[in-house]
Amino acid sequence: MAEIQVTGGPSSGAGAAASKTYTVKSGDTLSEIAKQQLGSAGAYMKIFEMNKDQLTDPNKIKPGQVLRLP
Repeated sequence: MAEIQVTGGPSSGAGAAASKTYTVKSGDTLSEIAKQQLGSAGAYMKIFEMNKDQLTDPNKIKPGQVLRLP
């Protein structure tokens, strides 16, 4: 017989701090979002890579999309 303990569940808050999001506004570009949120416009590809499930082109983002940020 073994005792099993589960840790790191939803109430731990460990994952909540790690995931940041940004809601796209009219006129936004990935490079502007990267500069504002990550400090470097060149980091736009990191945002694109993290959101490939909803983006097919880094130049085509739409207002209202919620993007995950690194």
